[in-house]
Amino acid sequence: MQSLSLRQTSTSKGLNYLTIMAPRNLWHMRSNFLFGSRCWMTRFSAEIIFKSVSVRLFGVKCHNADSEPSENEDLLNNLLTMGVDVDMARKRQPGVFHRMITNEQDLKTFLLSKGASKEVIASIISRYPRAITRTPENLSKRWDLWRNIVTSDLEIVNILERSPESFFRSNNNLNLENNIKFLYSVGLTRKCLCRLLTNAPRTFSNSLDLNKQMVDFLQATCLSLGHNDPTDFVRKIIFKNPFILIQSTKRVKANIEFLQSTFNLNSEELLVLICGPGAEILDLSNDYARRSYTNIKKKLFSLECTEEEVQKFVLSYPDVIFLAEKKFNDKIDCLLEENVSISQIIENPRVLDSSISTLKSRIRELVNAGCNLSTLNISLLSWSKKRYEAKLKKLSRLA
Repeated sequence: MQSLSLRQTSTSKGLNYLTIMAPRNLWHMRSNFLFGSRCWMTRFSAEIIFKSVSVRLFGVKCHNADSEPSENEDLLNNLLTMGVDVDMARKRQPGVFHRMITNEQDLKTFLLSKGASKEVIASIISRYPRAITRTPENLSKRWDLWRNIVTSDLEIVNILERSPESFFRSNNNLNLENNIKFLYSVGLTRKCLCRLLTNAPRTFSNSLDLNKQMVDFLQATCLSLGHNDPTDFVRKIIFKNPFILIQSTKRVKANIEFLQSTFNLNSEELLVLICGPGAEILDLSNDYARRSYTNIKKKLFSLECTEEEVQKFVLSYPDVIFLAEKKFNDKIDCLLEENVSISQIIENPRVLDSSISTLKSRIRELVNAGCNLSTLNISLLSWSKKRYEAKLKKLSRLA
């Protein structure tokens, strides 16, 4: 007769689980851990006494109100002394406050040595608390790598002040170094890499393989369209659209096919578009791009525009595709209500960059200055404030 054994494993406090080895024919079990009883009651069928017992694992989760780790009080005091907005930091990355080992003082010393003020350091930590987990060695190495791209320490400090995530998001310095070397090797200039750092820092957190896949895809696209300079092609697209390297090749390919088929472009026309004003569309959701264009056509067709006019309108300013349906329709209606003709809008699509309130106030000012909107070049509705006001003064003097 084989002996019967029943084994209970130890309970892990960190996981809050009780794991028990139990016989398959176990009819009833009561544990003082789970139900408060001091006794075990186990009954077995008679055949278990004579047969080997097969066992299986099962677990019961134990909820313990005291299991939440407490915040590091020394860390909190240090951050408050440094002027950090603790409430903001806690909302953004609460896990940092449970760490027993952090490097806030080392971070402060390091950034002070690079020209950052105490206020800037406090702002950086408030918005990206994980910065305090980086070691001095990691910071120093990363800073040196950035200096391969950025011309001065102060410029890096300014970037960190605007976007601390760009520097502290990853601590994989080897990956950063490999990506910098690769992007330089495919013809990107220092200026282009600096643009990537400030606008799309995730590019440098990508694995090297991901960046290679996108560059290879863009180079192959270039050659398939009859362009004999893949390096120039890649450089132009990435400079126009720094976010493209953090998108999938599938999305970019779908958008290239959308532009070519929708506007019946030949290879040369498509090259001009995606190397220029259409480059920013390449990282847009393809479904969104198609829905947006469908709405533009619907709205303009309702105003008796032709297919040719619609295509001219979009190709002259592809950014119009980024406008949501309601916003696009409302802006068109606003301009029409102010006696701007649809033909004027077709000729000057950039006016849709301005908000409805800006459009209304500027139109009112121009009318008060004695301008005739039907003969006016309405492109000034989208000019910068300084340039617009100078033009308005000139028009007022002429009236």
